[in-house]
Amino acid sequence: MHQDGTATYDAWVGRTEESADQITSTPIRLMQATLDTASPAALPPHLPPLWHWLYFLPGERQSSIGPDGHPRRGGFLPPVSLPRRMWAGSRLQFVQPLAVGEAVRRVSLIKSVNVKDGRSGKLVFVTVRHEVSGAQGVAIHEEQDIVYRDPPAPGAPAPQPAAAPTDEQFGRTVAPDPVLLMRYSALTFNGHRIHYDRPYAMQEEGYPGLVVHGPLIATLLLEELRRTHPDRTIRGFEFKAMSPLFDTASFSVNGKVEGGRASLWASGPQGQLAMQASAEIE
Repeated sequence: MHQDGTATYDAWVGRTEESADQITSTPIRLMQATLDTASPAALPPHLPPLWHWLYFLPGERQSSIGPDGHPRRGGFLPPVSLPRRMWAGSRLQFVQPLAVGEAVRRVSLIKSVNVKDGRSGKLVFVTVRHEVSGAQGVAIHEEQDIVYRDPPAPGAPAPQPAAAPTDEQFGRTVAPDPVLLMRYSALTFNGHRIHYDRPYAMQEEGYPGLVVHGPLIATLLLEELRRTHPDRTIRGFEFKAMSPLFDTASFSVNGKVEGGRASLWASGPQGQLAMQASAEIE
């Protein structure tokens, strides 16, 4: 069977791995500085939503890194051969807060691997389920969708993204300069070269500039909701990447609140929908 046939990856479905960490203060302080949101001296007592991505970081040896800056294929995730890899979206439930200083554990499971044929070629979707627990039990349920794909054919027209909504109640403009992208890569120990290596991003993967991290955009969306609605508690969040953003132009993070639900989205420089998201709030 073809190496990207479904049966090839059956052995990975159901695989699990566990890791342990501690909610130390330094990543929080550095994230505050990177997002320019608070005085580094004013540490929150609990981990803000999505900031658990600063922990349980991969620690692959340098000799195990592939040409794109990611760990070489295989191991916990299936060895998909398609060259482009993207975090396409997530669904999260925040059950209870995690305190700064708390010991935490994460159990991860490969939930599914699906092979599809898209307009630009073959796609492989890997869904990973994470369960993060602290001293009081489960704190976060998360599912992550990772997509692998071929690069676009030379000369192929770029797909036309949908237009972003324009009925926001709140929002702000973000200038994604290379320093912001480098700092976020460093905070999450993300070696993917499309976020900091401009020659690689443009010449090897065909992008017009450095790619803004999907989880960074998601974090900026939720931070804007927290900034404008500090009295609300976020219980759930989901996002889906719709079209990429680059360091070549500013974008905006926007939202509106209706009762216990917030609609959130990122708009690109041409008004295109870059990320679509929603949050459950109390």
